Amino acid sequence: MDIQGIIDSVSTVLKGKEEVVLRSLVCFLSGGHLLLEDVPGVGKTTLALSLSRVLGLSFARIQFTSDLLPSDILGVSIYDQSKKAFVFKQGPIFHQIILADEINRATPKTQSALLEAMAEGKVSVDGVTYELPKPFFVIATQNPVEQYGTFPLPESQLDRFSMRLSLGYPDKETEISILRGENPLENVAKLSPMVKPHEILATMQQISRFYVSPEVARFVVEIVSRTRNHPDVLLGVSTRGAIHLVSCAKALAYCRGRDFVVPEDIIDLAPYCLAHRMIVREDTDAEALIKSILEEVPAP
Repeated sequence: MDIQGIIDSVSTVLKGKEEVVLRSLVCFLSGGHLLLEDVPGVGKTTLALSLSRVLGLSFARIQFTSDLLPSDILGVSIYDQSKKAFVFKQGPIFHQIILADEINRATPKTQSALLEAMAEGKVSVDGVTYELPKPFFVIATQNPVEQYGTFPLPESQLDRFSMRLSLGYPDKETEISILRGENPLENVAKLSPMVKPHEILATMQQISRFYVSPEVARFVVEIVSRTRNHPDVLLGVSTRGAIHLVSCAKALAYCRGRDFVVPEDIIDLAPYCLAHRMIVREDTDAEALIKSILEEVPAP
């Protein structure tokens, strides 16, 4: 895969956010799912749409609201008069890239409809299990500032997301160029696929087999162990969190032209893969805490 070409293509629409695009691509190639936490209007939907276009994958956007039902996501069985039987009508979850917009505005029951899909790549409806298309990638968004009328994601749900990223506001020069140019969403339609789905699956399988040395694995274990014993942390990183960090590090190694993980891959991704899995004291910044732990743990 032409990683730099994909990043450059998405960056023609989402300007000045190359690092976020790279991390999003890393999350996708690792087989995980992405949580975008930011204020409205900074390009979260544009990022999801652009990735789906450049990767040549089917896309569905689900707007989460308080009255959204699990069947609105998964699908529903409808009685077919001609067949004299119930026929399952697939919901929007049966696409390869899903944008779960403002996921924390839906009830916990509806949020949980995504759990099986994210964990196993399948859904169960009326006692029947249906396989989801591959690759399957969920990009969920939420506003970290406005909490009125929201249902915070429980720890078990947050733990399913491999990475949490924020786009942030563009710099002044980029914002000026955006204001003088066309609507970014209109430019998304001009993007063309740069890779075939079977190539993506082959690449993801290749990445999963990358080498992780005992020293790097011990480095990761030491980092997550310190989150569990830190005085400012009420709930530390789970073993699943460590697995996701290593999986993302393998994908980053691939993007950097290697077939093995080095400590720098772990260091670069740890704040984005681990911070959202922790419960910290009210006056503690989780990402800053992870970075301080990285400074204390000697890299192999």
